[in-house]
Amino acid sequence: MINKIKEKTEQYFPDTQAIRHHIHSHPELSFQEYETAAFISGKLSDMGIEHQTGVAGTGIVALIKGKNPGKKCIALRADMDALPIQEANDVAYRSQNDGVMHACGHDVHSTCLLGAARILNELKDEFEGTIKLIFQPGEEKHPGGASLMIAAGVLEHPKPEAIFALHVYPHLPSGTAGFRAGQYMASADEIYITIEGKGGHAALPHQTIDPIAIAAQVITALQQVISRKSNPLIPSVLTFGKIAGGFATNVIPDRVEILGTFRTMDETWRYEAHKWIKDITEQVCTSFGATAMVEIPKGYPSLYNDPHVTTQAESWARDFIGAQNIHTLDLRMAAEDFSFYTHHAPGCFFRIGTSKNGEAFTAPVHNAKFDIDEEALKTGVGLMVWTAVNALKA
Repeated sequence: MINKIKEKTEQYFPDTQAIRHHIHSHPELSFQEYETAAFISGKLSDMGIEHQTGVAGTGIVALIKGKNPGKKCIALRADMDALPIQEANDVAYRSQNDGVMHACGHDVHSTCLLGAARILNELKDEFEGTIKLIFQPGEEKHPGGASLMIAAGVLEHPKPEAIFALHVYPHLPSGTAGFRAGQYMASADEIYITIEGKGGHAALPHQTIDPIAIAAQVITALQQVISRKSNPLIPSVLTFGKIAGGFATNVIPDRVEILGTFRTMDETWRYEAHKWIKDITEQVCTSFGATAMVEIPKGYPSLYNDPHVTTQAESWARDFIGAQNIHTLDLRMAAEDFSFYTHHAPGCFFRIGTSKNGEAFTAPVHNAKFDIDEEALKTGVGLMVWTAVNALKA
C-alpha cells in the first residue's frame, strides 16, 4: 500500500502543483473564501466525491466511503483562508489579489487534502469505513472557523473517531514531519481595555484624571498576573501590542485604549487569569479615580494532541518517510483553531517540513516572503492518505 500511495502521489504531482499555484495566486481573507471554496468544490465534483458546500459560510465537508462505510469514520481537515499581507515573492504563482497572501500555508493545506482526496477515492475499495474531509474557513480570525464548523455539525453524521491535520513548517526540510503528543499549542484570548479618565491641560494635571499615567500603572501591574499569580510550571504569556490615547503634547486625553493577548496551556488557569486581569485593571483605575472597561472575548482553546492517536500517527509516518525524517516538535505559544476539534474528538495536529535542505524557503509563516519547496506537497499528500487508511484500521 505504501508503494501504491507513493506512486500515485508522484504520478499526480504536476496536478497537485497546479492546484497549489491556483489557490496561492487567488488568496482570500478569512470568511471570504468564496472563489477558493468554489474551486475546491469543482475539483471534488470532478473526482466524483460527494460533498456539501456552504457549511458555516464557505466551508466544505466531503465524504469518501469505503467498504462497510458505517464501520468507522475518521476526519482530515485543512484551512482555506489567507492573510492581509502584500506578497513579496517574484514567482509565476504570486498573489493576484493586492494586499492578500497565503503567508501561512493554507494553500498548501488545502492542496494536500485535495491531493489526498483523489488518491483515497481511487483506493476506497481497499479500506473499510468513511473518511470525512473538512475544508474550513477562517482559521486566522476570531472566533475561528473551526468553532463555527463544529456548531454547524461537522463532527456529526457521521461522527469521526479521530481527526488529523497538517501544517507547513519552514524550520524543517521537505520530506520530514514533526509530531508532539499531549499539550502542543497555547490558547489565545484577545484583551481590550478602555480607561476613562478626565482630560484637560497638560500644565494643570491636578485638574485631570490622567488615563495615560494610569494606563502605565495598569500595564505594569498586570505583569504580576504572570510573575506572581500563575504556576511557573504552566506556560503563560501576557503581551500588550497596542496602546492608544491622546493627540497633542499639551493635552491630557479623556481615554486610553490598550490591546493585548493572553496565552496559556491550562484551561482552568486560563479563566482564572481572565478574572485577575479584569480585577487588577479595575482596582488600579479605581484607585486613581478612573473607570475601566475590560473585554476578553473567548478565543481559541489550547491544542491538545491525543497521546494515543498521535503516537500512532507518528509511527505510521515513520513507516512512510523513514524514522530519520521524524522530529519531535517543541511546545509553541502560538495558537491554532484546530484546537477546537481536539476538545471534541481525539486529534493529531502535525507538521511537514517545507524548506529546501534548511537553506532555501526558510522565511517564516506570516511573512511576505514565505514560500515552500513544493517537494513537501508529496509528503503532505502521502502522509494524509497513509494516515487515513491506517486510522480506519486502528
